[in-house]
Amino acid sequence: MHQPAPFRGDANASLAHILAHAIESSDKPKHQIAREVGIHRETLLRVMRGNRPIGLDEAARVLDVCGAFPRASMILALAGQEDLACEWMRSEMGEFLEDFFTALPGQLERTLGRRVEDLRPRWANGTSQLVARMLAKHIDDFANRDISMALPR
Repeated sequence: MHQPAPFRGDANASLAHILAHAIESSDKPKHQIAREVGIHRETLLRVMRGNRPIGLDEAARVLDVCGAFPRASMILALAGQEDLACEWMRSEMGEFLEDFFTALPGQLERTLGRRVEDLRPRWANGTSQLVARMLAKHIDDFANRDISMALPR
C-alpha cells in the first residue's frame, strides 16, 4: 500500500517531479510541448528541474498537452503521492480520479446538505477505506455477473 510521503512543504518540487515524468514519457518532443503550452523550451526545462516555480494553471496545461489527467495528477502530487501520480497520470485510474475529485465536492454538498458541518477530519482515513472496499465489491460484483452470463445454461 502506498503511504503519503512526509510533507516537505515544497509544492514546486512535487509538481516538477510529476511534470518531468509527464514530459519525459510523452510521445511529443520537449520543444513541441513548450510551444503547445505557450512557454519557451528553456523555461520548460527549468520547470522540469524545479528551478522555476510553476502555477497550477500552467502545470495543468503541461500535463494536458502531455496526455495526462491534470487534476488527478496534481492532487496526488500535492497530497504526497507523487509515485502514484506518475503511475496513474495516463491510466483509467487517473481518469477515474479526475472525475471522482471533480464530482465529490458537489455530491457531498447535495447528499449531506447542512450535515456537511458534522463531518470530522478524523473520519477521512476510515471513509477512504470504506470507499475503496465498496469499489472493490462493485468490481467483484461486475466480474461475477460477467462470468455467470458467460456460463452455458
